[in-house]
Amino acid sequence: MKKIIIAIDGHSACGKSTLAKKLAKEMKYVYIDSGAMYRAVTLFAIQNNWVSDDGQSVDENELINALDSINISFNYNSKSGKSDTFLNGVNIEDEIRTMKVAKSVSAVAKLKKVREKLVEFQQSLGKNKGIVMDGRDIGTVVFPNADLKIWVTANMEVRTARRYKELIEMGDKITVDEVRANIQSRDFEDSNRKESPLKRADDAKDIDNSYLTKEQTVQSAMDLINAKILEN
Repeated sequence: MKKIIIAIDGHSACGKSTLAKKLAKEMKYVYIDSGAMYRAVTLFAIQNNWVSDDGQSVDENELINALDSINISFNYNSKSGKSDTFLNGVNIEDEIRTMKVAKSVSAVAKLKKVREKLVEFQQSLGKNKGIVMDGRDIGTVVFPNADLKIWVTANMEVRTARRYKELIEMGDKITVDEVRANIQSRDFEDSNRKESPLKRADDAKDIDNSYLTKEQTVQSAMDLINAKILEN
């Protein structure tokens, strides 16, 4: 069966990564978490004290000069059945999911040199197709010619509840209002940044999973994938 590139985009906390992972498993494709890459670079900047306390600014010169010393990789975790993110050989999967990183990632992700480096890396991973990648500019910048582009969305209250539950389970002490404010801030920053803003590709297929179960969301996407493969 011909392999394709599946690009999944959408706002924060709308279930993009969960969907992408399940689709990759179902299709026996490689899953690439582009968001984890930006979070890894953000964590690196935090570790080096290059990010302001409020997460709104970053020492661009220091970070850009250090980009070549940042190595990001993904290794399969047999315990969780998922791929963990590694930064320079160290497993950082839990650290990059914290609110501290979430507050700062938009400031890092909008930097042109950071995006150029990660986009080049992401594109190299898709040379042989058979991949599922999720993010905010996958169908518009990373793989503008992707075989299938999916735009995932959900309403704000649903997204807030999902992210709040995730953070609480990780041990973060956070309020629902703080989570909502962070998501709204990231939506604005991602959609209005100069470099590769979050944008729905014109040829993307929409899935609103506000009131869908994970299984229903996956089935909706699989229907689109099967239709695309048959079409080809």
